Amino acid sequence: MSTAVKMPQLGESTVEGTIARWLKAPGEAIAKYEPLLEISTDKIDTEVPAPADGTLLEIVVPEGKTVAVNTILAYIGQAGEKPTANAQTEPAIAQPSATTRNVPAAQASALPSLKPAGRAFISPVVARIADEHGIDLTGRSGSGLGGRITKKDILAWVDAQALAQPSDQPILSPTETVPPPVTPVPTTPDADETLQPLSAMRRAIAQHMVLSKQTSPHVTTVFEVDMTTVVQHREANKAHFAARGITLTFMPYFVAAVAQALREVPEANSRFTAEGLLVKRRIHIGMAVSLPDGLIVPVLRDADEKNLSGLARAVNEAAARARSGQLTPDALQGGTFTITNHGITGSLMGTPIINQPQTGILGIGAINKRAVVRTSSTSLLPSADDAIVIRPICYLSFSFDHRVLDGAKADLFLSKIRAQLENWQNK
Repeated sequence: MSTAVKMPQLGESTVEGTIARWLKAPGEAIAKYEPLLEISTDKIDTEVPAPADGTLLEIVVPEGKTVAVNTILAYIGQAGEKPTANAQTEPAIAQPSATTRNVPAAQASALPSLKPAGRAFISPVVARIADEHGIDLTGRSGSGLGGRITKKDILAWVDAQALAQPSDQPILSPTETVPPPVTPVPTTPDADETLQPLSAMRRAIAQHMVLSKQTSPHVTTVFEVDMTTVVQHREANKAHFAARGITLTFMPYFVAAVAQALREVPEANSRFTAEGLLVKRRIHIGMAVSLPDGLIVPVLRDADEKNLSGLARAVNEAAARARSGQLTPDALQGGTFTITNHGITGSLMGTPIINQPQTGILGIGAINKRAVVRTSSTSLLPSADDAIVIRPICYLSFSFDHRVLDGAKADLFLSKIRAQLENWQNK
């Protein structure tokens, strides 16, 4: 009897996937657990192995098509056998391997999906975007399976709604004229251009960044931080951590400082809704990790409950899994705040974009030695107590949702982070 290959559920929130590439053609022999196809879901492209030995009899879903979880994608059986309607119906795809195309792999669920499909299902992301932009989904049909409304659909409706609102147009003086509309860039490259197709990850990042700027009024505040005590602590403890198999980087210090600041300024650990702020009780900090095709944000759960050693180990493991393609989709879900270390490439300061639906994101600039003035005088006038000293300095930039935080509260939050770092205590 033939075996049905089904679309796996790659994480709790996944309801559909796109066939990125078939690795076998009909008629080819395949061994159980041998890579059979690649599936794309948002930022993650996953290599899925065959559920059984045999021959690939038929491909039901072609490359590029998006289908719901548990949809039959293909049939595997004996050479010459015809796929039958009564093929094995239990979930047949084994957990995918960790080999991917430049992006993390995920493990498929072994249980059938019980989520509703078609127009009856509205994902939390779609529901949130509709609520924030006042879009009524009643009676609407989307481009997903069975008329399901996808994220792409709701974003298109948001764009259409924005274009239809005259209030979004700039107020012009009597002597000003409305500028002509911007002509879309042609998709056919000129003779001196080369079209580089977007990867699934790059497309997802682009959509998410545009959505964030459309959703939240971004404001960025920047503080200078003296990292002397942190640098001293790290230098004194690197060898001790290494003996336990832990690489002590600066990131765990920042995570610990942010976690404490989120406890003291809980509004920064919330998200905006039309009814009010939803303040998170738990602190799950996302850490941006750079990959060849973009970046991905694994989540360090309950970061405030870990000491420096626990955070260092968690940071190491999350970064290693991200770069080796071993993250699951659920490892990217549920973050309440995000940190991005753009200073690793030498950047001094930046204005990072908020990771929706969070309220803020912290950008960490490069830590460099600088000449700074230290004094015991409270006056800004030159004083005999003034001294020019060399200190390791870093700029922290906090981009925040102005609907949630005003400047004073945002500066208070960032000052809490600075105080933690400048007065580091062994934790």
